Amino acid sequence: MTNHVHLLVAPGAAGCVSRMMQDLGRSYVRIVNDTLGRTGTLWEGRFKSSLVDSDVYLLGCHRYIELNPVRAGMVTHPGQYRWSSHRHYAHGVCDRLITEHEIYRQLGASAHDRQRAFRSLIDDEMKASDIADIRSAANQGWALGSEHFKDRMEAALGRPVRPPKRGRPVRGKPHDRGGIDKISL
Repeated sequence: MTNHVHLLVAPGAAGCVSRMMQDLGRSYVRIVNDTLGRTGTLWEGRFKSSLVDSDVYLLGCHRYIELNPVRAGMVTHPGQYRWSSHRHYAHGVCDRLITEHEIYRQLGASAHDRQRAFRSLIDDEMKASDIADIRSAANQGWALGSEHFKDRMEAALGRPVRPPKRGRPVRGKPHDRGGIDKISL
């Protein structure tokens, strides 16, 4: 995109994505600065990321990324966007930067079947609620997945991966008042 980049990355180990982004920032910024005769950072801030439940949400995130230039009015079809991986996934144009995820490989028994299934996914319009969920998760750094996935990630990471409940927490133990809880504020 003109002002941001989307990457769908499956890390091999803890900390890989952060190290990759750090290395990218160091090497790419140096190249751009040397080429353009400038100094300083290219980025407005730290990168944003979100844990994604691959089994359910990976292809939705992939669709979101591929269709972003179309939604922005930059192109009429994702394959027209220069920096898109669409040509690889939808038409088999080799791109050595891409490693196909197992979820993509499960779309069909042959490369032709996978490409046809991927084109079909891209042709389906995304629901506005799915777009909003993906944007919110990425911008806020929350996990995108089922409640079971979020529970597992919180247990594994020892930290919250979803937004906290709104409002003040309940203090003390609620009293039994005929089915009505009294909350002290």
